[in-house]
Amino acid sequence: MIERVENPGTENINIAKTFGHLLAGQFAKDPHFYLFSPDETTSNRLAEVYDAEKRAWSLPIEDFDLPEASNGRIVELLSENTLFATLLGHLSNGEQAMMTSYEAFFSIILSQILQQIKFYKQMDAVAWRKPWPAVNLLSTSMCWRQDHNGFSHQSPATISDLLDVPSGRVNCLFPVDDSAAEAAFNFMLTTENVVNLTTFDKNDTPRWIDGYHAKFLFDNGGASIFQFASDPDPEIILTAAGDIATREMLRAREIIKQDRPETRLRFIGINSLTHGAIGTTVKKFEQSQFNDYFTQHLPIVASFHGYPDTLKNILINYTNQYRLSVHGFVEEGSTTTPLEMLALNHNSRYDLAADLAEKLGRPDLAEKYLKLLDDNRAYTREHGIDQLSLD
Repeated sequence: MIERVENPGTENINIAKTFGHLLAGQFAKDPHFYLFSPDETTSNRLAEVYDAEKRAWSLPIEDFDLPEASNGRIVELLSENTLFATLLGHLSNGEQAMMTSYEAFFSIILSQILQQIKFYKQMDAVAWRKPWPAVNLLSTSMCWRQDHNGFSHQSPATISDLLDVPSGRVNCLFPVDDSAAEAAFNFMLTTENVVNLTTFDKNDTPRWIDGYHAKFLFDNGGASIFQFASDPDPEIILTAAGDIATREMLRAREIIKQDRPETRLRFIGINSLTHGAIGTTVKKFEQSQFNDYFTQHLPIVASFHGYPDTLKNILINYTNQYRLSVHGFVEEGSTTTPLEMLALNHNSRYDLAADLAEKLGRPDLAEKYLKLLDDNRAYTREHGIDQLSLD
């Protein structure tokens, strides 16, 4: 566990590789644990699992193959439907397992996931049914990084669809860094009769919080004030759910602070959502907490990993919609650069900073930030890379 972060946001880590390390550890200590993957274990930066376990394989093994064996517990098959059905069979024995996939393709098995949620509901009426380990889904290769795959690989729809189900059996988790990933992993392994969808980038991202803060986020109902990015008596509330969304909002804060140092902002990190609420099926964020953290009157600027209305509809349960300005994925972009993808969806640090500038009565600053994005767009068209850094 990371016990202390000296300078939040200055050290880059890889959340996907953290999950690979955690999965390898789980394989080592649990002889019944399985990982199901549609041939994307390595692509999703989870390759450390091969240090602890072999891939299931029944054909002759060649020298160039990954570690393979007929009894391997890493099951790779390019059929999400078959893998999910096999995953459920394993869970029915009371044994832990996880499944990973590209974010856009979890929607392929959405009907199966929804049927499992219905099954969990029916289990409550049957006294002899023992609880099942949670359906744990690791979603990466996300919509925000389409360096080569393009429009077909952009869809956070599974998040929205699962959060729409009024079942009380869905948790959507958004770890912001490696500390948060460890806390999310532990949460997934201790929950029962629910679906946990955990979404994270497979590229390097900043480290923000320590392990104590990460655990507190779950214990506190899914949100907390990041003190290193908050001022007393704020003028505007900032919030984000998702690793890239958090990075962009915190960088937007830095941009505004450079041009208007007196600006007072408070940042609230959100690590989990469930139906109609911030938090999880275990602990939801209370209205009194929301009023304390977000205040009852200040404008709220939010950045979300998925479709903006998904987060907005949850926040509306806590506050007046007219306070809210929610940015997220709006189905724009294709094969392009990382910053341009964010800008096309109005969710880059400069878009967020421009929103903040407008609310602060500084349209001149908003114009400055949007001009930077226009210049970057022209540069990407000519050179194929971003002119502005996303560090």
